[in-house]
Amino acid sequence: MTAPTPPTPPFRDPDLPFAERIDDLLSRLTLDERIGFLHQFGPAVERLGVAAFRTGQEALHGVAWMGPATVFPQAVGLGATWNEDLVRRVGEAVSREARAMRSRDERVGLNVWSPTVNLLRHPLWGRNEEGYSEDPRLTSAIATAYTRGLRGDHPVYWRTAPVLKHWLAHNNETRRDTTSSTVRPRVLHEYDLRAFRDAVEAGAVAGVMPAYNLVNGRPNHVSPYLREHLRAWTDEELLVCSDAGAPSNLVDSEHYFGTHEEATAAALRAGVDSFTDHGTDSSKIVARIKGALEQGLLSEEDVDTAVRRQLSVRFRLGEFDPDRDPYAGERAFDTPEHRELAQEAAEQAVVLLKNDGLLPLAPGVRLAVVGLLADECKLDWYSGSLIHRSTPLEGLYERFGADRVEFAEGVDRVLLRTSSGAFLHVPPAPDAPEAARGEEGALDPALLAGRTDLPPLTAAPDGTELALVDWGDGVLTLRAPDGRYLSVADDGYLRASADQPGGWIVQETFRLEPHGGGHLLRHLGTGHPVRVTPDGVRAAEGEPEVFELVVTERGEDAVARAAAAADVVVVVAGNDPHINGRETEDRTTLRLPAQQELLLRAARTANPRTVLTLVSAYPYAVDPADLPAVLWTAHGGQAAGTALARVVAGDVSPAGRLPQTWYADDADLPELLDYDVIGGRQTYLYFEGTPLFPFGHGLSYTSFSYGELTADVTNSVAFSVINTGTVTADEVAQLYGRAVHPSVPRPRRELLGHRRVTLAPGESTRLFFDLPLSAFAFWDVAVGRWRVEPGAYELLAGASSEDVRLRATVTLEGEPGGARPVAERGLDTADFDEQSGTEIVDRTKESGDAVAPVSGKDGELLYRRCDLGAGVREVSVEMSGTGTVEVALDGGPLLASLSLETPTADPYTYVAVTAPVAGEPGGVRDVRLRVRGALRVARVDFRG
Repeated sequence: MTAPTPPTPPFRDPDLPFAERIDDLLSRLTLDERIGFLHQFGPAVERLGVAAFRTGQEALHGVAWMGPATVFPQAVGLGATWNEDLVRRVGEAVSREARAMRSRDERVGLNVWSPTVNLLRHPLWGRNEEGYSEDPRLTSAIATAYTRGLRGDHPVYWRTAPVLKHWLAHNNETRRDTTSSTVRPRVLHEYDLRAFRDAVEAGAVAGVMPAYNLVNGRPNHVSPYLREHLRAWTDEELLVCSDAGAPSNLVDSEHYFGTHEEATAAALRAGVDSFTDHGTDSSKIVARIKGALEQGLLSEEDVDTAVRRQLSVRFRLGEFDPDRDPYAGERAFDTPEHRELAQEAAEQAVVLLKNDGLLPLAPGVRLAVVGLLADECKLDWYSGSLIHRSTPLEGLYERFGADRVEFAEGVDRVLLRTSSGAFLHVPPAPDAPEAARGEEGALDPALLAGRTDLPPLTAAPDGTELALVDWGDGVLTLRAPDGRYLSVADDGYLRASADQPGGWIVQETFRLEPHGGGHLLRHLGTGHPVRVTPDGVRAAEGEPEVFELVVTERGEDAVARAAAAADVVVVVAGNDPHINGRETEDRTTLRLPAQQELLLRAARTANPRTVLTLVSAYPYAVDPADLPAVLWTAHGGQAAGTALARVVAGDVSPAGRLPQTWYADDADLPELLDYDVIGGRQTYLYFEGTPLFPFGHGLSYTSFSYGELTADVTNSVAFSVINTGTVTADEVAQLYGRAVHPSVPRPRRELLGHRRVTLAPGESTRLFFDLPLSAFAFWDVAVGRWRVEPGAYELLAGASSEDVRLRATVTLEGEPGGARPVAERGLDTADFDEQSGTEIVDRTKESGDAVAPVSGKDGELLYRRCDLGAGVREVSVEMSGTGTVEVALDGGPLLASLSLETPTADPYTYVAVTAPVAGEPGGVRDVRLRVRGALRVARVDFRG
């Protein structure tokens, strides 16, 4: 007899709801198996036929870290397109390639950690390249488009499962795992949460990744906002994946918890479902979770909740239904359509910042193409490996003809002479072909080792001429004549071995330090000086070599010669995404590096017909006064050069728009760690100075006029745009709004909507925007919720935040505001209207806010329009630590002074200190608190 076929378990039945199937699978897993799933690298459960699963696959602008793939423009460049349809198609192409790559390499994951929706609040942030915009609405619109493309359009199954990064208020690399972002309630709701919320509510997001930093004194990985806000925005199960190493940071660097068991339990209870820690080694996380269970810090239900969220993603990805997964057979990789899309995206990302008529270039023009990035196609940390490559020089060669283009890179050509009179010498390399860094793919490219198969540098009578580039702040690269960069491998020897600077710790950067009549050459990756030894040249401790820098040609001389012989000069300047502004390193200035400013001046002096093309991951403060034309593009991926050439030639009219304000000077910037965009008057929303180029700015080769702005009582807004020029082109029409007479500080103007439209000469279109009343709301701290203030609101339509063509005013009924009912409800101190010298801190480790004076300062807090009722006789302040709180009304005399003389047991032990109030003041008054000492103040109550 044949044994009966065992019944199909419910979790394998595709006709059952996912929730029922997940419950069944959970019931079959042992506790140890469920715990194992909580690490990034979840093991297989062979007895159930459940495969191993890895959370996380980088895919910010193409599949990254897994070898060759289509490389699209950087995220900030995609943001500059202001084109949701384009970005959705890019997301679709990326997810199709992820599926195709996974079909031949199971290391490629489908839980993609993209996009980054951190707002580009501060242009010196090292990861500026990863975000879309400083504006929350534009960011959420672009992020929603990208995630929809990544997800696919099947109602049940997802092509990939995108995770938004990095929750929350994360704009600094400097001490990023220990700094706390003070985010007042209005900034939290109106700015930082908004970018995440709209994308999550659109239904194409599988989860989020908390950021390394703390917010209001509490690490993001134990944030109550995950529960209070994120999970309240959707009925979908969202998977929260920790950032790499962040769970351990809770103890090791942040010292927020005493043990890893406490920390892991707190993170899991707060909502972290997958722990990215210790690479592929899950043993430490597993041990910590087991220890937390044994200590009663966690329950099995806590574990099951996290596992259920992860399984929800796996079911949606079709893992358990291979026969029904509509994306299982996806093989689209490096297709002609993807190549065309990469070029289209690169073209749409180009922003024309200034043009006095020099562009587009005339046919037959003789060009000098100069600058450190003229023949570069740079990749960043989250790029795949290039299959195709186009530099600006190559694009201009192809478009104008190589015989019409003269190239001068502008590097300094140097020899390094040793104290013995010899020179640094690069030995010949073997003929074996070199693989580009990361070409083979790596789950963690930070672990890629430098090459040791090439001979190290030596000291010899015949020195090798090196190309020296100063990328700013004295950070140098040195390149051999064959194009390979000097690099240091694990054995400490210098070799000409790298195709480009790169790696988690860049091993291709140096600094020349004056020393004893010459220079030390310090390798920045190791911190060691360069020494000449009998075995070769090394970066190592010991007696350093003192070098004489012999300049054989200055870059500005070569640039000047090329520029003088040309009709037009194209200067290509910008940054290397791995140097001076990247993950782990913020920038220090908006200025171009001095060497590049020198090259620009040399070109402009030799030939006034100079076009400055900035290729960069962030804004620069450049003086455009003497330049007839300026363009900007982010690093544009594999088709960057072709796209740029087509724009300057006029084959494509530029229509990119700035996704963030370009400030004129460092003095215009707030402190990097000042996250109060309202109080600090930051971004185009609040900045009151004159920007170099405003948010939304971008010029065209044609002209557009705007007309017939209408708005009705249902907040339906419309206006017309007509191409009044002679060139078919795109226009990005922008609609802004502002409260005319706000009772609290509101944005100078705020983006309400936009459209990118293509119009032929003489063609017009009418654009319609349906604005919900909530579009005009602000977070009212007096009542702790959104409120639309009644009154007049101005609508502004135009080509940028400052180029306003049309205006109309509407009157909204809204909801009248009232005084704060402090006599009934008291004051939570973080709900201030204005402050100075304070920071928001964690009231407890689990939830809540308090306010403390910044170390060494007296703090002041102002609460407007507080209703004290018929009169108060005493005031009570809930505080911890030691110090004094003074309470005053309307800037008048002191009402009460309350002190803690004996420190409380710890910062989280609060006591209520009460003092009588003379005169029983009542009515609606402004309340002012002055806080002194090592004090945390959580709440103030007034009693009649």
